[in-house]
Amino acid sequence: MRLTLLESSRSAAICHLLGMIACNSALVGAFALNGLAQAQSVGAGVYSAAQAARGQEIYRSKCGECHGSSLEGTIAPALEGNSFIANWSGRPLSEVVDKIQKTMPFKMPKSLSRAQTRDIVAYILQSGKFPAGQAELTDDHLAQIFFPGTRAASAPAAAVISAGLLSPPPAGNLAELMRAIAFPNSNIIFNVQNVDPGIATKREAGAKFNTVEWGSGIYAGWQSVELASIAIIETAPLLLTAGRQCQNGRPAPVDRADWRKYTAELMEVGKIAQRAAQMQNREAFEEISEKLADACANCHRVYRRDGRGGVRCE
Repeated sequence: MRLTLLESSRSAAICHLLGMIACNSALVGAFALNGLAQAQSVGAGVYSAAQAARGQEIYRSKCGECHGSSLEGTIAPALEGNSFIANWSGRPLSEVVDKIQKTMPFKMPKSLSRAQTRDIVAYILQSGKFPAGQAELTDDHLAQIFFPGTRAASAPAAAVISAGLLSPPPAGNLAELMRAIAFPNSNIIFNVQNVDPGIATKREAGAKFNTVEWGSGIYAGWQSVELASIAIIETAPLLLTAGRQCQNGRPAPVDRADWRKYTAELMEVGKIAQRAAQMQNREAFEEISEKLADACANCHRVYRRDGRGGVRCE
């Protein structure tokens, strides 16, 4: 069968288009292979032994107090072992370096230089049995160096709630949860003894608008105390969330009977405070403050050791 001129033109155009697609596919594949060739594993000798030795000295003076003399974790999480590797699995080394430099040491963030931070990471890799190489770890290739595997879920499946849905995994560790909700709202309750919520306070706007100062005055007086009480009540069950970790990376003891008892006591104090705030009964808050302090202290004595190097959530 002979093709017409129009049909021949269409056929030629289709062949040309297919050829372009094949060519582009080949180019994409070449670029992909090139990208894969650039990626490295942390086990490919990405740091030097001398760099790790420098990092060890810096680690001992800046990090060991919280993370342990052998990176085993004490107050802060361990920097070695399966949990550490799983947390960073499939992620570039640049993220580790950035996190340390921007947030560590805990009480003096951003006090480490970039070079010091890379040296510390080299020591962490050496302690994790990743072999050293000839060249030092530099910023040039951090984004192309990855921990092995794909990143695992940060927490096991959470408990099923009444609606038949799974609750989401925790977004923060136990210390972060306490600092975000329990600590500031407990202080609002404690402050009733010092400042009468029934006396109106004047809201003044500074030269520069401050959203925090502005927002703190919207729900003021007894309403702020009642809301703080609600926050305590609602926070207590979050202490039992499956998969919650302590600050040092160990699992929070959510299944232990005494932990559940302390959680119930905290919730009960919140309910008492809520009722007293609704009645604007300031006199009741002296006893409520004592009960709240006791509820916190009872748990802290067992699971939050004060003193440097204390192991939490044992």
